Order: sequence, then structure tokens, then C-alpha cells
Amino acid sequence: MPSTVVHAGFALLLAAALLRDHYDRRALAALLVVVVVPEVDSFLGPIMPGAHRTVGHNLVFPAVGALLLYYDTRIRDGSLVRDRLSERWVAIAWVAVFVHVFAHIALDWTHLDGVNLLWPLRDEFLALDGEILLSTADGFVQTFVDVRIDPETGARSVDAGTTGSTETVHVNNPIQPRDPADITEEPVDRRFPVANGGWRLYLIGLGIFALAARRIQGAGPESE
Repeated sequence: MPSTVVHAGFALLLAAALLRDHYDRRALAALLVVVVVPEVDSFLGPIMPGAHRTVGHNLVFPAVGALLLYYDTRIRDGSLVRDRLSERWVAIAWVAVFVHVFAHIALDWTHLDGVNLLWPLRDEFLALDGEILLSTADGFVQTFVDVRIDPETGARSVDAGTTGSTETVHVNNPIQPRDPADITEEPVDRRFPVANGGWRLYLIGLGIFALAARRIQGAGPESE
């Protein structure tokens, strides 16, 4: 699965693109904390089956957070974020929401059994798996969403990559490196992935490059 280091590399890319004048150590530190937080649900695995990729890996909580942030900064007469922090932290807070969704949740959505996107409203893991292509034989083809029509009843069913629920899906992680149902006497191998794939190593390097490039660009005007 994508490691925390890979998520951090993606977060650095988003920060470089979205933060503009607020790209500094404090902002980056805050964003890196945000990108790590979803992994805390791994520790809930022993007391809640399927907790990993569920509690911290859904779109419901960030959607609620985004609505509260919008209400606080755009609708309320006085903003808690502006009053207690500053205007710059409003921008950083919005980027934090994007980093949480796109640098972590969406990235895990594309791997293994996916994530429990709509939990706690709906207990259903979804994986973004498939392809889109243009074929000289079949024309336009997409396999991300499977639409089927029952020839007898005419009822239509749509499958957007369902892989199961918290009762049936277990995504291995360092806290629970194997499904609790698979009890063996073999030693437990707890692996903490860094870059288990070429594209993941590339993404880490690209994030570090973006960080270095922004620092070099920012040093230019001050040195004149």
C-alpha cells in the first residue's frame, strides 16, 4: 500500500501548487501532520474490525470539516480561525482539507481494497480500479464503473468498485499485518513500507524536488 512517506511526497506537491505565499516550515509541518493523521485508524483495528481505511479514510469527515470551515470563514460575522490565528491560516486550513482528501484518501482509494468512502453513513469499501481506452474494435471502453441490466426484469445495477464492508475487508498494516481470522504460529512480520514500487519512489523524489525548488525560488528576491 502507499506508505506514509509517499503520502507526504504527494502532499508536498499539492502544497507547492496551492500555498503560494504561505509556503513555509510551519505550514508544511501542519500539512504533514494532517497527511499522517488518517493512519491513526490502524490502532483501532484490535477493537474495531475493518477500522483501518475506514475511520480515517472516508469523505464524510473532511466534507463536514470543509463545511464548518466555509461557515466560519465566509458566513459568520467573526471567524475563529482568523481571530485566534491569522488570515494566512485560513488558506492553510483549506489546503489541509485538500491534502487530506487528495494526498491520502484518494491515493489509498486506488490501491488494494480501496477505502470506506461514505462511512459512517454507509459501510462499503470502494476501490478505484479499471481502465479507460479507445479501441479500434470496441470503441470507447471504461471499466471503472460496471453498469449491468437484468435481461429479465430490466433492473439496472451499478458497481463502482465495491470490495466489501468492515466485516469482510481487512487491509494489512504494521499494527495488524494480517487478517485476525488468519491465526498461525508463524512469527509476525510487521513491515513499515517506504516505497514498495517504482512510481512510489518517484513520487517521493518529486515531492522533495518540489520542496527544494520552492525554497530556491523563494530565496531569489530576498537575496537581491
